[in-house]
Amino acid sequence: MKVLLISANTVLEPYPVYPLGLDYVAGAIGPDHQLQRLDMNCLADGQGLATVLEGFAPDVIGISLRNIDNTDALHPMSYIPDYQRLVDRIRQVSTAPIVLGGSGFTIFPQELMTLLAADYGVVGEGERMAPLLTALEKGEDPACIEGVIGRDGLAAKPRPWTRQAVRQMPAQPDDLGFYLKNGGMLNLQTKRGCPFRCVYCSYPHLEGRAMRYRPPHEIAADAVALQQAGAKYLFITDSAFNAHPEQSLSVAKAFKAAGLAIPWGGFFAPNRMPDGYFDTMADCGLKHVEFGTEALCDPVLRAYGKPFDVAQVFATHRAANAAGLHVAHYFLFAGPGESEHTLSETLANIDKLHKAVMFLFCGMRIYPHTALYALAREQGQIDASESILAPVFYQPPELSIARAAEMIAGHAKGRDNWVQGAGAEETGNILKRMYRKGFTGPLWEYLIR
Repeated sequence: MKVLLISANTVLEPYPVYPLGLDYVAGAIGPDHQLQRLDMNCLADGQGLATVLEGFAPDVIGISLRNIDNTDALHPMSYIPDYQRLVDRIRQVSTAPIVLGGSGFTIFPQELMTLLAADYGVVGEGERMAPLLTALEKGEDPACIEGVIGRDGLAAKPRPWTRQAVRQMPAQPDDLGFYLKNGGMLNLQTKRGCPFRCVYCSYPHLEGRAMRYRPPHEIAADAVALQQAGAKYLFITDSAFNAHPEQSLSVAKAFKAAGLAIPWGGFFAPNRMPDGYFDTMADCGLKHVEFGTEALCDPVLRAYGKPFDVAQVFATHRAANAAGLHVAHYFLFAGPGESEHTLSETLANIDKLHKAVMFLFCGMRIYPHTALYALAREQGQIDASESILAPVFYQPPELSIARAAEMIAGHAKGRDNWVQGAGAEETGNILKRMYRKGFTGPLWEYLIR
């Protein structure tokens, strides 16, 4: 069969993100079908889409939906209208069955099946596209395939994918060119699953709680392949790269042994790490550490379900600084347990974090299948019949989101290393100018104070 895989994501802030998921879907499909990819970031206009559809004439079209909205309580923006326009444009040219997938789809499968009038959906990991294609080719009913739903099917959560996950990079250099020209960042996944219990996070629903590892030498081989393809920087997309300290050390050492010469970074939890952990990481090429800290007030950290306390954050921060790494912390205000008192405590403690960049987000987006969703229902903020596809944010009983935003903006004023949200259009334009001048990587290190 002729299969067209489309990455629908066109969000470029804070920086362009290469559609890694399509590589794994392509790896699962393998040589059994004729495959073509289409990244909407690489299309200059809608006419390009029609040209691809008419020229390739796919039998099946898979669309990956990465995000639902911008998770910004102050300036909410849904991406659903863009997805609807994309499907409408496809339908003007092609009658091929449309299969939805991706992390955004997995969170809201039935709503999106209805809104986008898709034929099938793959809930969870995208490798299940392969058995779906086999069933369609044989004229069999794919309804019995775990994780696959039809127009009227129910989206039961599938078990994690236990077969080997194979990454197949694009054969055409043009598919990487957009990202190589705009920061030079490509990405890499070292494991799936997240053991943490952060109340707001959908990662455990997407990948499961049990971590599934790839052999370090295979990951390193992928990293070197990305370097040879032109990458100037690698970003590790794991929910928290250091969730298993020994595994992450093994991967970093494999990078060095394989000759990886470009810098890399990723998300980390500010947990207690073995002595010398960040020094070893730095010696193996780690350059940027992005901590999912969220708060610097112990009662709020407990309410958020975080596996560390304030003292641990400071200790881990000092260790990363001492290793010479660029450090950023992400904060998420106005969640459970937040009040003016707790927010003031966090803001005062942030001032004690030296040599770092702070990314400040106000308002906690409620997603299904999370502890936050259950709490919001228990508190009467939402009910079971209510759709939360349009952005819905948790309302802390003791503090309004507007008041929290006012306090954050007032405290951040004059602090150049405090970035509210992802930096919005202004930051995006600065990054574009720096990328045009040849700068590579995430670039937030230039804000470190």
